[in-house]
Amino acid sequence: MSGDDVTAMREAALRFLGALDGERAEAARAGFGSGERTEWSYLPGPRPGLPLVEMTAEQEELALALLETGCSAAGAEVARAIIALERIRRRLVTGVEEIDGDRYWFRIFGDPAGDGPWMWRVNGHHLAIHVTVAGGECTVTPSFLGSEPAMVLSGPQRGLRVLAEEEELGRALLADLAPDQRRTAIVDETAPDDILTRVDPVVDLSGFPPGVAYGDLPASSKDLLERLVRRYFQRAPAGYAEASWRRVLDAGLDKVTFAWAGSDRRGEGHYYRVAGPTFLLEYDNTQDDANHVHSVWRDPRYDWGGDLLARHYAAGH
Repeated sequence: MSGDDVTAMREAALRFLGALDGERAEAARAGFGSGERTEWSYLPGPRPGLPLVEMTAEQEELALALLETGCSAAGAEVARAIIALERIRRRLVTGVEEIDGDRYWFRIFGDPAGDGPWMWRVNGHHLAIHVTVAGGECTVTPSFLGSEPAMVLSGPQRGLRVLAEEEELGRALLADLAPDQRRTAIVDETAPDDILTRVDPVVDLSGFPPGVAYGDLPASSKDLLERLVRRYFQRAPAGYAEASWRRVLDAGLDKVTFAWAGSDRRGEGHYYRVAGPTFLLEYDNTQDDANHVHSVWRDPRYDWGGDLLARHYAAGH
């Protein structure tokens, strides 16, 4: 992400904050040193912050404009689709056609107008984006996207799949493996009921069975694994996505692993994990008769700013 992109993000944050007053302004802000900064959830329920449902139309437009500065065009489209899908889910669950606003909470930590680090986040059911800014750079993880239902089974949106490619690339990779590679890749016949990292503030990769390594794969499987990793990175703006991919290459593609748990049959619970020295991806579809997706991109070095903040403070700021 270029310096101009970070500047645009800062300006979008300031426009959003400038449109708030009173209780709305207070709800939207917190100190950068707040312990709440690394507390997050992708489950239903209230969060600290200012939700879309309590914003005016102008404030909501500015909040969503800020969201788009932390995403690629495709990533922003998926984020908006998840918000729209939540309306569909609520209609299906409640039977109420008129939904009373979107429950996604925006929160800005620190001062975007100052010289110090700051962060903004969007948290709500199946959407959790965290962007930390320091010294003209930013990080975008943890990045969580979910989908309930994974496929809409009734109504005008029947057949809609918001996170289809995340599933299809994982399935294609598993199907492409030779029998011995497949036996190594499938680490459990039963899928976990959720992503294993849940909402842990710090990623610990040490207890995970690695699965099959990139270096042991044929060319076709290597290509699918690369496409799967880049699919997650492409949630972020192009410059950030490319920098993330360069870190993977620098750390060594041969160290990247793919693991699967559960069934390979559609409609049955399944899970996969892709891990390397610089990232962790998790995907599961087990709940609600395997029609409920969770997916997350974590970065052991750069979650919540990580090494970026360390460099910033080391420089004497």
